[in-house]
Amino acid sequence: MKKLGLLFLLLVQFSCSSQKVVKMNGVSFVASGEEALQKHVDNVKYINANSAAVMPFGFIKDINSPKIIFNTDRQWFGETKKGAKQYIELLHKNKINVMLKPQIWIWHGEFTGTLKMESEEDWVFLEKSYEKFIMTYAQLAQETNVELLCIGTELENFVNNRPYYWRQLIAKIRKTYKGKLTYAANWDEYPKVIFWDQLDYIGIDAYFPLSESKTPSVKELKEGWQPWKNKIKSLSNATSKSVLFTEFGYRSMDYTAKKPWLVDRTDEGVNLIAQANAKEAIFSEFWQEDWFAGGYVWKWFLNHENVGGQNDNRFTPQNKPAQNVIKSFYKIY
Repeated sequence: MKKLGLLFLLLVQFSCSSQKVVKMNGVSFVASGEEALQKHVDNVKYINANSAAVMPFGFIKDINSPKIIFNTDRQWFGETKKGAKQYIELLHKNKINVMLKPQIWIWHGEFTGTLKMESEEDWVFLEKSYEKFIMTYAQLAQETNVELLCIGTELENFVNNRPYYWRQLIAKIRKTYKGKLTYAANWDEYPKVIFWDQLDYIGIDAYFPLSESKTPSVKELKEGWQPWKNKIKSLSNATSKSVLFTEFGYRSMDYTAKKPWLVDRTDEGVNLIAQANAKEAIFSEFWQEDWFAGGYVWKWFLNHENVGGQNDNRFTPQNKPAQNVIKSFYKIY
């Protein structure tokens, strides 16, 4: 009997250790002026994605303005609360998990990390405005049983200048929303974030510079990841938090891994191989790690048939070789 008991325990341990840990294999589901339809979600399912980031937006006039304008009739449908809810419900109907990721857009595309007020009065105004913005979507997240809420995206100056506010804000969010929380820190911001201990995941928008080559190989890109990967893993170990790439992606252009964060209308030549190689390298380096929770491809448009393609040098992998790389790795993990 003792031998049978020991054998049973060993079998249980083997079963548990061999169970596949499912990653968040996500896409950043870009807000559109129209409702999401089943055919739009079918394209997400086709690449084996099991999660999607839904991204309603708030708008700010300039980097010194404290007022956030959001959920208005002048916005695209998908950028509003009503639109986000429709997207979430359709994704959930298809058994696709959701990260609700409300984001700020500063006019003329100014980087949100530079948002900084010029007076204490304006800081207080911004704090109240942002709380109203994020709590609106925390309530939506709770109402729709969203699996994950991202409390902010690339707001480095705001976070660094008002740490006490952010700690209080997270506590307020927790009272409304009972799911998991993360914050999307920029690739060079994440080590300085002071409230990882209050969240469930370390969120990183993973636009790390990896190579200065025109068409870097997978091997070269994996080597470029090593110093960054070691630092990310060290923070994960120090905080006992899993890491999530709240955004990751590469443009299908020459030198794509030199400055992966570039969003300007650069005229660099289309390079589909470079984009595909960069995707393969990031999957190979991170998706097998037990401290890594997954990530969300930047970015995925609803009108799949009319975006991306062989002549496009933008971020989307749609209708490009990179799409097949994503499909293959998402099937494995």
